[in-house]
Amino acid sequence: MKQKVVLKVAMNCEKCRSEALQVAAGQAGVDSVALDGKEKEKVVVIGDFDAVKLTNNLRKKVGAAEILTLGKHN
Repeated sequence: MKQKVVLKVAMNCEKCRSEALQVAAGQAGVDSVALDGKEKEKVVVIGDFDAVKLTNNLRKKVGAAEILTLGKHN
C-alpha cells in the first residue's frame, strides 16, 4: 500500500536539504521525494516504506525530524 508522509526536518542549509533528500530516497520502497513548505522545511515522501524507520534515519543523519501527516496515497 502506497503512503504519503510529510515530515518536518530541521534543515538550516542547502547541504542539509540535500542530505535529507538522499536519506529519504535511499530508503527501501520510496517512489518519490520532494521538499515543501515556505522555507523548504518539509519533506514529502511517497511509496511503500516504514515511516518510523525513515524518521529515525533522518534524525541520525540530518537533525530533528517529526512526522506531520501520514496517510494513503491516491
